[in-house]
Amino acid sequence: MSGGTVDGDLADSRPTSRARAQRQPDMRRVVYRETHSTRAAVSTVAAVLVMGLAGYGLLEAAVHAIGQPAWLIEPQLAAERIVALPAGTPPLLLGASGAVVAMVGLFFLLNAILPGRRARHVLNSAASSSAVVVDDEVIASALARSARLAANVTPEQVMVVVSRRQVIVNLRPTSGVPVAEAAVLAAVQDELSGMSLVPLPEVRVNISTIGVIGA
Repeated sequence: MSGGTVDGDLADSRPTSRARAQRQPDMRRVVYRETHSTRAAVSTVAAVLVMGLAGYGLLEAAVHAIGQPAWLIEPQLAAERIVALPAGTPPLLLGASGAVVAMVGLFFLLNAILPGRRARHVLNSAASSSAVVVDDEVIASALARSARLAANVTPEQVMVVVSRRQVIVNLRPTSGVPVAEAAVLAAVQDELSGMSLVPLPEVRVNISTIGVIGA
């Protein structure tokens, strides 16, 4: 009797566990959505352009079919002019039109193939059911504070740039006061390792040869 009860309890708990797992969001998708920019705006623009061109072509075809004058240009005449290019077209106008078309095409192509990452990093959390995404500006502020304390300079003398794979610390020392580059590098790396960023950027420290006159 007791064995049957235990088996029944286990059987009842399995669907509940599966239901909870299904209700939990896929953190990989959530993190990807937070760290990559959406292409909805670009897709909308492309769709509007295609719909506009298709609607205009349909309108001209309908007007031509009922024997009315073209709204802008006859479809057959437009096709003949396109086939006859570049005959009868000023070189300057042709070059400018080609450059505009090429730039528009390059814009849509780059938006399609590039990853479109946002200026954010993910904190590596031990809990698989949660994730923390931090803006690079917040990370740069924390690293600048560590570099400033290690170099004993003012906040205006430190500028930190955080990218996906690299952290660049630009520091202007106070005139007459030497700065230990190794100490600044170690302080920034220690602060960075405590954040557990994914991916972990490489740190580079640039100390300017032109000092700042102390107050």
